[in-house]
Amino acid sequence: MLILGVESATTQVGCAVGGHEGVLASVHSARERRHAETLAPQIDFVRRQARIELSEVSVVAVDIGPGLYTGLRVGLATALALAYALNVPMIGVSSLDLLAWPVRFSAKRIVCVIDARRGELFHASYRQVPGGVQRMSEYEVVKPEELASDILATKEDVLVVGDGAHRYRSVFEDLRKVEIVHNGLSYPSAASLVELAHARALREEFVSPSEIEAMYLRVPDAEVNWTSRSSG
Repeated sequence: MLILGVESATTQVGCAVGGHEGVLASVHSARERRHAETLAPQIDFVRRQARIELSEVSVVAVDIGPGLYTGLRVGLATALALAYALNVPMIGVSSLDLLAWPVRFSAKRIVCVIDARRGELFHASYRQVPGGVQRMSEYEVVKPEELASDILATKEDVLVVGDGAHRYRSVFEDLRKVEIVHNGLSYPSAASLVELAHARALREEFVSPSEIEAMYLRVPDAEVNWTSRSSG
C-alpha cells in the first residue's frame, strides 16, 4: 500500500510518499504564498525519488488543518483532485496531530501551537501513550497569553512545539517547567502525515473524497475583512 501525503497548512508546504516500508521520499519548502506553484512539482519530485508512478498510489492523505486559509485550500484541492483522478480513498489528519508526532517520545505534556495570525494560536495538547500520543484537549483558537496562563495552571513539565511558539517566544520562554522545541520541528511534516495515515490505513479508516473537510476553527481573514467593510 502506497500513500501520498500532502501538507500545506502553514507557511511550509510539502509532500511525501511511503507505506509499509516507511517514508520513501519527502520534500518541503517554505516560500510563503507560493503553495499553488510549489505543490505540483513537489509531488512529481517525490514520485520520481521514490521510483513509483502515481497510478501505484492507494491512498491520498492530506493535512486538514487548522492552519492558514489559503494554504489549506491549495493542499485540499490538490489532494482531492488526485484522489478523484486515481479513484482512491483519502485520510485526513490534523496539522496539530502532525506537530505532536515527532516529539511523541517526550514524557512531558506536549503543547502544539500554530501561528494563526491576528494575535492568535491554533492549539491542542497531547500526552505520550504506548505507540504514540493521545490528544488531551479540543482543537481551539487561543490568545498566546491565555495559553500561557493555562500552562502555568497545569504545574506540569511542558514541551511547546510549533511556529507559534517561536512567533510568541517572549510569552512562553520564561515560564517555569516549559521547554520550546527547536525550529526544525516547527511545522507539520508530510513524512509524519504518511506515517500516521499508514497506521490508520491498516485499520481501514478511510473516507471518500466527498467526506474530506477542512478544519478552519474560525472565519477566514478575507470574510472578516468583507464583513467589516459591509458593517462600516
